[in-house]
Amino acid sequence: MFTGLISFPLTPLMNDSAIDVPSFERLMQRQVQAQVSMITVLGSTGSYAYLNRDERAMVIKHAVAHASSIPVMAGIGSVRTRDVLTLAEDAQRAGAKAVLMAPVSYQKLQPDEVYGLFEMVTRELSVPLCVYDNPATTQFHFSDELLVALAALPQVASIKIPALTGSLDEARARVRALKAHLPATCSLGVSGDHAASLGLQAGCDGWYSVLGGLLPQLCMRLLAEAKQPSADGEALSAAMQPLWALFKQHGSVRVVAAVAELLGLVQTPCLPLPLHSLQGEERAKVAAWLASLPEGFTH
Repeated sequence: MFTGLISFPLTPLMNDSAIDVPSFERLMQRQVQAQVSMITVLGSTGSYAYLNRDERAMVIKHAVAHASSIPVMAGIGSVRTRDVLTLAEDAQRAGAKAVLMAPVSYQKLQPDEVYGLFEMVTRELSVPLCVYDNPATTQFHFSDELLVALAALPQVASIKIPALTGSLDEARARVRALKAHLPATCSLGVSGDHAASLGLQAGCDGWYSVLGGLLPQLCMRLLAEAKQPSADGEALSAAMQPLWALFKQHGSVRVVAAVAELLGLVQTPCLPLPLHSLQGEERAKVAAWLASLPEGFTH
């Protein structure tokens, strides 16, 4: 489950009042048609931190119902451990095949507190867990030592690391060093769509992709190019650069929401307030990028 393209669809809302179920199901159908490896709901792109327990349960229920044979992973992050345990139970009851957890907190967490959180949650799980290393959102930075310790806990089956930096040789060295201390049963996946190719070429097992939750056909092609470059790969990589620049400048969720709105896949607006998709000149850049894509990649 934790290899290949692991997509993260939006959880679209209707005027900040309710989950837009028809639009969400439409996004799910795109994942099924592209045959992604796993669909992850209630990640950062899925606005999990803005949804209550009932809304989260609804999202997982509809995801499982429309995922066909593709496994669904559900985010269970929350500020209080008590609530994480409740959300984990809800996800398992709803049919999620795995859970994703980030160390969410208002007060800055210490490494021993994070380890204790994962230790307590994994004791109660009957499905695999992916460690969600997302320092840009949580403001917690995992050390490799902590990641290795967490990988030894029961049910931990994957670690999602942020975008790798530096040269390909440097990225390969980092991945090799970390994998050397992980159990064979624990995969290593990369996030940060703009640098996914580097991570995959460096030896990561999977791509945890924001854009994959919206344009999975395009991301399946990017994944194939990263693993086995073709003559067309350089042109495709160049075509992606305007979007990646927007990701780095504004954060991926605002950009992807703008793409979804421009394509008519969701209602406008689709994000929970106070968040907004890109507007004005930046939205025009998204529209120009969409118009530049080769035919077929927006389906």
